[in-house]
Amino acid sequence: MYKKTLLSALLASALGLSAGLAHAGQLSVAATPVPHAELLEFVKPILEKEGVELDIKVFTDYVQPNRQVADGVINANYFQHKPYLDSFNKEHGTELVSVGLIHVEPFGAYSSKVKSLEDLKEGAQVALPNDPTNGARALLLLQNAGLIQLKDPDNILATARDIADNPKKLKFREIEAANVARVMPDVDLALINTNYALEAGLNPLTDALVLEGEESPYANLVAVRVQDADNEDVAKLVKALQSDAVREQIKTKYQGSIVPSF
Repeated sequence: MYKKTLLSALLASALGLSAGLAHAGQLSVAATPVPHAELLEFVKPILEKEGVELDIKVFTDYVQPNRQVADGVINANYFQHKPYLDSFNKEHGTELVSVGLIHVEPFGAYSSKVKSLEDLKEGAQVALPNDPTNGARALLLLQNAGLIQLKDPDNILATARDIADNPKKLKFREIEAANVARVMPDVDLALINTNYALEAGLNPLTDALVLEGEESPYANLVAVRVQDADNEDVAKLVKALQSDAVREQIKTKYQGSIVPSF
């Protein structure tokens, strides 16, 4: 029994080493499809010239990219903003850190039933992301649009329970962020992260009824474990993503639906 336990421990240790940043020049990065994985594909040849082989792991949720980096299975991730990262660390006891801000995805409100926010009827159903930071971000956007008033107008962790005034008696449905765009036909208004809006074929600049401004504090970042923050290959990744070439790619490809934050 002791030999089997020792063998298992040694195997687990070996797997942990191979999954981390033990092999210089190889870097795995978790990302959501649009625009994160697309931008990573864009910098892949740049990193190859720097001696870094980039392995892009695509996810469609906001939990596994952090879990797998925290567990050392994947080296870094690029999909989230700092309020979400802080909330995740607090909730899960992880110690992931930001190593660079890349872009802002202006958060928007969309509808297939009304042409303007003024057209929303009393009791209209509104779909929100169900994670704390994006849910609050959606409520802050609605507040700025004049639809609701929060008890604390600056609370970045507000929930529907923190609404002080709701003149139109809006009814809120909290849904996983990745699924909000899919339920848009079933609700009157959907608050959607730009990456998911783009995946759904929506153009934030022309389809959103209201959109965050460029001054949004929710910049998407590259995150790693604390012990990997000073890794040379990670630094090369951030430098590539913050390059003039990426700035121009964001400008030409996304036409303002995302904006650089560097």
